[in-house]
Amino acid sequence: MNELIIELTDISPQDFFGQQNENIELLKKYFPKLKIVARGNKIKAYGDEELLEEFDRRFDEITGQFAKYNKLDENMIERILTSTSQEEYTSSQSSGDVLVHGVNGRLIKAQTANQRKVVDACKKDDMVFAIGPAGTGKTYTGVALAVKALKEKQVRRIILTRPAVEAGENLGFLPGDLKEKLDPYMQPLYDALRDMIPAEKLAKYLEDGTIQIAPMAFMRGRTLDNAFVILDEAQNTTHAQMKMFLTRMGKNAKFLLTGDPGQIDLPRRVISGLKEALLILKDVDGISIIYLDDKDVIRHRLVKKVIDAYKNIEHQNQF
Repeated sequence: MNELIIELTDISPQDFFGQQNENIELLKKYFPKLKIVARGNKIKAYGDEELLEEFDRRFDEITGQFAKYNKLDENMIERILTSTSQEEYTSSQSSGDVLVHGVNGRLIKAQTANQRKVVDACKKDDMVFAIGPAGTGKTYTGVALAVKALKEKQVRRIILTRPAVEAGENLGFLPGDLKEKLDPYMQPLYDALRDMIPAEKLAKYLEDGTIQIAPMAFMRGRTLDNAFVILDEAQNTTHAQMKMFLTRMGKNAKFLLTGDPGQIDLPRRVISGLKEALLILKDVDGISIIYLDDKDVIRHRLVKKVIDAYKNIEHQNQF
């Protein structure tokens, strides 16, 4: 009797097998001539060689779907096992503007016209600026695009960075090691990632460097190849920092820069690297600049009113 051993990697066996191994029981139902045993993170199948090859192929498709959507149910398994091609079982899942199937099957998609423009711009160009006020989904949409690119193996890693300007990039006075000093500034990036990648897998990605979250200073001297790179809060970069960052771009890289020119925390008389970049790069072929506004705010309804109120007073102060 022939034997096939499949080991689950980067996948939680408990989530994959289902409650009381219900997903394994479904596999047994569709492959009655195979003896299938699940123990730990391994699945063993015994039987005819031709049937084992079919089982191996179908199982690979099922794990691929699980890795992509972070969930597995009876309907999905049955669609895969009864389909004659991948298009048959992916069409219903991939319709619409879904970017990532997040934790617990949460659908993460571009929710506004301008967010969809950011998505389209990232498909077309390798460098995109997403500019707009707080709450317009710039960072969240960017992280979703990065996770999508990683899941679809378009890139090998995600690099997220932002200037720790609130502490003047002089973090020595803060308690703790470097990670503990920086985490408060990187929290919005962690929050977005936790919505899109299961905790266990996210911890592994952070540990092995598949996902890197670092301050601007750590970008110096690097060439960023095969990566989706997001510079968040780009309005708080200086001329030198922005030039340094933009010239890190390597082969097969996507750069997304997000920022709000109305929330600059730099010292007075220091020109924002983002404002300068928007002026000098606006006509460069291969670079997209997308502007989001208060119509794109997807936080609490009061946020729009706050933005409008401040916009009025800022206009008054210009005269």
